[in-house]
Amino acid sequence: MSRRLGSKDSETAKQLAATGFFSALFFGLVLMVLGLIFLKPLCFLLGSTGTTLPYTQKYLGIVLLGAPYMTAQLVLNNQIRFQGNAFYSMIGITAGGVLNIALDPLFIFVFHMGIAGAAFATILSQFVSFCMLLAGIKFSNCIPIHFRNIRLTKSRLLEIAGGGLPSLFRQGLGSIAVMTLNIAANPYGDAAIAAMSIVSRITMFASSALIGFGQGFQPVCGFNYGAKKYERVKEAFWFCVKISTVVLFVISIIGALLSGHIIGVFRNDADVIQIGFTALRLQCLTFTLNGWIIMNNMMMQTMGKTLYASTLASARQGLFFIPALLILPRLFGLLGIQMAQAVADACTVVITTVLNRLVMKQMQEEQSS
Repeated sequence: MSRRLGSKDSETAKQLAATGFFSALFFGLVLMVLGLIFLKPLCFLLGSTGTTLPYTQKYLGIVLLGAPYMTAQLVLNNQIRFQGNAFYSMIGITAGGVLNIALDPLFIFVFHMGIAGAAFATILSQFVSFCMLLAGIKFSNCIPIHFRNIRLTKSRLLEIAGGGLPSLFRQGLGSIAVMTLNIAANPYGDAAIAAMSIVSRITMFASSALIGFGQGFQPVCGFNYGAKKYERVKEAFWFCVKISTVVLFVISIIGALLSGHIIGVFRNDADVIQIGFTALRLQCLTFTLNGWIIMNNMMMQTMGKTLYASTLASARQGLFFIPALLILPRLFGLLGIQMAQAVADACTVVITTVLNRLVMKQMQEEQSS
């Protein structure tokens, strides 16, 4: 969408905005209907047990009612952000989160609604966020969304799907990686599972901040790439790589020096701290490399290089991490699990560098033509 705006093709941008928004509403509706029909099997699929099933069914059954506007909200958030109006995007998302925090104790403890109260707090707060984002579209300089601009053509749907595919791989494989990590750590006891879960959350938090920084780069990249201002794309890219690398280097040094203390904040258990200490230090060895990996991923996704971006999005926690979890413990035992993410990061850097050279070469050729 930002590429279309950069190339002054506002008509196509309007079509992409409308098609993306109403498609999200439709798929959210389908998700709601199917989820309610197959509610019990879905609960078991998500890990519910016989004891927790009644609570899971009640919570999920209510939350699914908000699926249509919750999925559309995600699309609105990204559309506003990609048009350079990050402030409205931030306000809409933050307001929903803050309201959810406020409504949870009110519904659960004051109104005595229990688990249903938590679910209603979620869908109400997300509805408020949805409305605020719609208002952001209306009262900012964003492209208006109209039903008449929907284009359910193959080219439009493929363009939308291609833009979102890397994010699907990044988030979907992240969830699968967590499950695989728990399975791999299970033979080494509860302490290993707890330690690796803590380390995973710590690095995920830092990575989320980095992804947020990369998402700030995406509108700049998209507008300038669409306008064929390739030098600005390169300038913004290298600026973001330098900043993210320096910040991650500092974080890695602090993490390596204070590994034991950081793990101890989450779990004051000697075995957990010992296992987590080694795992966190090993991850800190390669964590700085994520600035290079993620900024390349964001650039390629925004430029419409779907295959390259999807490959990178899959690499760190999918193509390399999951096989590492399956192979390394057989060779090194628990140490194999502790070093798996560092090995995956090192492998991902290699493929990132290769793809970066290809993209830069293609951009240079476009600039010369």
